[in-house]
Amino acid sequence: MNIYTRFNNNNIQDRQIDTLIGLSKGLTADGKINRSEADFLHSWLVQNSHTEHPITINLLQKVSLMLEDDIFDSDESKELMSVLHLISGEKSEFGELAKTSSLPVCVPPPKIDFVGKSFLFTGTCAFGARRICQEAIVKLGGVNAKSVNKSLNYLILGTYVTDSWMHESFGRKIEKAMEYRESGLAIAIVTEECWLNEAGL
Repeated sequence: MNIYTRFNNNNIQDRQIDTLIGLSKGLTADGKINRSEADFLHSWLVQNSHTEHPITINLLQKVSLMLEDDIFDSDESKELMSVLHLISGEKSEFGELAKTSSLPVCVPPPKIDFVGKSFLFTGTCAFGARRICQEAIVKLGGVNAKSVNKSLNYLILGTYVTDSWMHESFGRKIEKAMEYRESGLAIAIVTEECWLNEAGL
């Protein structure tokens, strides 16, 4: 159980968290989060970070990483949506764990070589924000790819990729990797769990 769900389930009677839950419900009400909404949330988190509440601090770190390059793309919007759904306690398909039976992952999972190999993450990872995952790849000797291309070695599906992946924005990356794989290129599609196990993280 992650930090968001654990605190939500404990029904914490904290004014700041009550406000954050309300903000989360409001921001996710229309099914999307744009840059101005992310900036608003970041500003609120900064203003309330003095309390050092673990949920606030954790979310502030995550949103700060998303906005530090001044780009808020669709994957980051999806990731933030999933986190805010967890905080608000709203039922959401983003909270479903990936099911390998319905995802086009390699079976059996391949042995992952890290040194000099290229990796790309898609979907929301339980390990942390995308940049944290990318930093881990570099420490393991790998290279972070910017897109699905013919030289990509591994496409890693975040734990919160769901059964409805074909209808989500990250589905395009998965479909493209599948096309390359079916054409004979050595692109491995693996789950985040497989990557973590192979990396010993």
